[in-house]
Amino acid sequence: MNLTIRDEFIKLGQALKLAGIVSSGIEAKVLIADGLVLVNGETETRRGRKLRDGDTVSVRGNTFTVRASE
Repeated sequence: MNLTIRDEFIKLGQALKLAGIVSSGIEAKVLIADGLVLVNGETETRRGRKLRDGDTVSVRGNTFTVRASE
């Protein structure tokens, strides 16, 4: 699945909400803090991690790739 963004980047917590993986920032914070989120194949524990075009996020068996709109 692709997650299209309009800006240069999107923060990880926001991306998880936009992708429909979590319903709140608190839920995103818990998943990230528990080490359950992978960015480009590596565990990410920073909710504010900036995702840019081409970054891939995996959590709970869901994977999406960030794409910049043109």
